Amino acid sequence: MAKYPAPAFLSEYWQSSFDLKQHLQEFLHLDSETLEQKLAVGQEKMAELGYKDFDWETAANFYRDKVGDVYLFELGNWHLEQSQNIENILHLIVDHAQGRVLDFGGGIGTHAINAALCPKVEQVVYCDINPINYNFVRYRCEQMKLNHKMSFCMEMPENETFDTIISFDVLEHLSDPIQQLLKFHKALKPGGKTILNWYFFKGFNQDYPFHLDDPDVIETFYKTLQSNFLEVFHPYYTTSRCYRKWEEFRN
Repeated sequence: MAKYPAPAFLSEYWQSSFDLKQHLQEFLHLDSETLEQKLAVGQEKMAELGYKDFDWETAANFYRDKVGDVYLFELGNWHLEQSQNIENILHLIVDHAQGRVLDFGGGIGTHAINAALCPKVEQVVYCDINPINYNFVRYRCEQMKLNHKMSFCMEMPENETFDTIISFDVLEHLSDPIQQLLKFHKALKPGGKTILNWYFFKGFNQDYPFHLDDPDVIETFYKTLQSNFLEVFHPYYTTSRCYRKWEEFRN
């Protein structure tokens, strides 16, 4: 797999995923051994929660009230173990993010922090329904002295526009990802870009019971994507894609 050189202004951060382990230890008041143990079983614990408590009719409650800090460990382990894939996503953000950026479903904040460090980005609005994620990322931004470029919310702001919208590993968790795409389109300024990925698959061993995999919904999702956005080529080895708002086609 290709290894792309990190931009000079970010290279020191990418080695540690923006000091992720240190931030987790400090925020959760854990010793290093306990943290490693919790990271190692994060995905397994999330799957157990999914089988036990997840229901599409109460999905928002599941992510807001049920997952607790288990989601931090599942996401943290993914970001640390898949560092090359994450770095390629960060390259995409560096290349295309500018102006006012919305990070929708921002999780543990890696992508929002990356965007905030980019010189072409003026402001990043981090949005996540989970209060523990929300408070953790606020803590991370304080540690990295990024408060001046970051604002925080738990729901996508109404009637606000953005130059860039990023959203990673979120759409498959929504009961209506099509409607979310249309919200992104409406919120993007003319010529604005969105950087996305998704995983409409529950896993070969049903590892992700909280992922959407309805074939009819997925087909409509792709039709909606193709009729509202134009894909922008990028050279990085990642499932994430960049799209430009495509109003000419619709008119």
